[in-house]
Amino acid sequence: MVDMKAKPFFLTDEDCKWVEDTIAGMSLDEKIGQLFFNMGDSRDEEYLKMTVNKYHIGGIRYNPGKADEIYEQNRILQENSKIPLIIACNTENGGNGACVDGTPIGCQTKIGATRDPKYAHDLGYMSNKEAAAIGCNLSFAPVSDIFLNWENPVIGLRTYGNDTDQVAAMAKAYLEGAHENPGFACAAKHFPGDGLDFRDQHVANSVNSYSCEEWDATFGKVYETLIDAGLEAIMAGHIMQPAYTRHFNPTIADDDIMPATLSPELITGLLRGKLGFNGMVLTDASHMVGLTCRMQRKDLMPAAIAAGVDMFLFFNDMEEDFNAMKAGYLDGRITEERLSDALHRILALKAHMGLHKKAKTEIMPPRAQVHEIVGCAEHKAAQKEIADKAITLVKYKDADVLPMIPERYKRIMIVYVKGLEAPGLGALFNQNAVSPADKLRDRLNARGFDAFVYESPIQKLMQQIQRGEKADLNLYFAGKSAIKDFVAGQDLIITMVDIAGGFQPVARPAFGMTKGGGEIPWYVHELPVIVVGTQQPFVLADIPQARTYINTYDSLDTTLDALVEKLMTGPEAFHGQDPVDAFCGVWDTHL
Repeated sequence: MVDMKAKPFFLTDEDCKWVEDTIAGMSLDEKIGQLFFNMGDSRDEEYLKMTVNKYHIGGIRYNPGKADEIYEQNRILQENSKIPLIIACNTENGGNGACVDGTPIGCQTKIGATRDPKYAHDLGYMSNKEAAAIGCNLSFAPVSDIFLNWENPVIGLRTYGNDTDQVAAMAKAYLEGAHENPGFACAAKHFPGDGLDFRDQHVANSVNSYSCEEWDATFGKVYETLIDAGLEAIMAGHIMQPAYTRHFNPTIADDDIMPATLSPELITGLLRGKLGFNGMVLTDASHMVGLTCRMQRKDLMPAAIAAGVDMFLFFNDMEEDFNAMKAGYLDGRITEERLSDALHRILALKAHMGLHKKAKTEIMPPRAQVHEIVGCAEHKAAQKEIADKAITLVKYKDADVLPMIPERYKRIMIVYVKGLEAPGLGALFNQNAVSPADKLRDRLNARGFDAFVYESPIQKLMQQIQRGEKADLNLYFAGKSAIKDFVAGQDLIITMVDIAGGFQPVARPAFGMTKGGGEIPWYVHELPVIVVGTQQPFVLADIPQARTYINTYDSLDTTLDALVEKLMTGPEAFHGQDPVDAFCGVWDTHL
C-alpha cells in the first residue's frame, strides 16, 4: 500500500483527503486516463482540450517548441484538465530540454569532467527554473546510468561518468538543485541501469548483466542515494536484469525474463521491495523495440501496470491504446488493488507538487517572467564557467606542442570529421547551422592565425553533383602529394571529430574516401596534430595515433571560446578530468 505521508510525498491529512476524494469521484475512464503520459504532437487548442476531456490524461511530454509556445500549450492544458497535469521535460543538460530557446547549461558528462557536484546542482537548479517558468513540473532527469562500456550507443554524453560514487553524488546534487524550484519533481532514469550493454533498447533488447552483488555496489548504490534524498519518480527502462529477476523468481524460464517495464520481479520485488521506493514509477517511451519485441502492444500496456508501473509513456493511437488499457482492467489483468495503488501514487505526486491547492487559472506561473528566466544572463554565465572547468586534455604525448600561438604555428589546417549518422536527419535539424570547424577557424583567424578548413576531393565531388555541374570523376585514392609539399602547406593540424553521443546505433568517425585518406590523421609524425572531440568522448578508439587529444563535450560558442584560450595558453589551462575512460580500456590508445 502507498504511504502518502512518507517519503517522497510527505502529504498532510488534508492532502491525503484530496487524493482519496478525487479517486472516489472519478469514473473508470478518468482512472484509466490517469495512467497515460501523452506525447503531445500538436499545440492546436482543440487537440489539447480533447486529450484532457476525452482521454483524461495524467501527464504530458511534448515536442520541442519555443518558450512562448510551450507556455501557451501548458496554460490551455492546465485550465481545461479536471485534475491537474504532470507536465514533463527532458532537462538533462539544460533549459533547452524544456524549450528550444532555453539555456544549454552543459551535458552530464561535461559536468562530470569538472569533478565538482556544485555544477551538477547548478544544472538541476537552472535547467528546471527555466522549465518551471513555462509551466513544467517534472524533469525526466537526472540520467543515473553508469558508463561502464564505451561501446554503449545510448548513454553517450548523458552520464556523470563511470565511477559509481561520482554518479551518485552528482545525480543527488542535480536532484537537490531541481528541488530548489518550488513544486518541482524529478524522475531518474533508466532503472535498472544502462551503460553495460553494447546494444540500444530503441532498436533491440538491452541487458544489465551484473550479478546481484555487482548491481548492489553500482546501480543499486546510485538509486539508494537518490531514494534517500527524496526522489519522487523513477523511469523504468526497457532493460532486462536477469540476476535479480531470477533472485525474486528462481524458477523463471529465460523466455519469460522481461525488461523492467514489464517485470514484477524488478519493479515490485527489487525497486519497491528491496530498495523501498515509495514514489511513482513510469515507463520509458513505449515505441522502443526493447519493449515492443516482448509482446503485442494491446497486451504490453496492461502488463506494464500489472508489473507495478504507475504511468505509461506514450499513446500510439489514442483510442486504440486507451481501450486496450481499459480492457486489461476489465478482464482482471490489472487488478482493482493495482489500479488503486497506481492512482494513489500519481495523485500523491500531484499533491506533493502542490497542484491541488491552486485554481486552474493559477497553476501556471506569471507569463511576464518567462523571458526574465529563460535564457537569462546568469544561466549563460554558468554555461561559460562550466566550459572553462570541464574541457579535458586527455592525452598529451608531445609535451611541447602547446601553447599554440601564431608565432609558432601561423598556418593551421582544420580537418572536420563527422560520424555515421541517420541519412538526412542532420540536414533536417541543422539546415542553417554553422559547422564547429568554421566557428573554430573564425576564432583562430581573429587571434592572428591563418586557419582554413580542409575540403576533401569527395566533398568537392558531392558539391559539384548537388549543383548540377559536371563532376570531376578523375579521382585516385592510392597516392599522396610529396611530404615536403604537405609539410610546407601548414604548420599544425587540428582534427575536429564531431560525433553525437547517444540515440544512434553507430557513433564512429566516418573517414571519407578522400585522396590518400586525407581526413585520417596519418601525418602525426610529420606535423603537430591536435585531435579534438567535440561531442562523444571516445575518439581515441578510432584515432589511437593521436598524441594530443582534447575532449570539449560540445561545440557551444562558449566552449569554442574557452578551447581557443586554453590552446593558446598551454596545458596548465586545462582543468577537466576524464570522467569516462576516454582511452576506452584499450592499451594502444595510451601509446
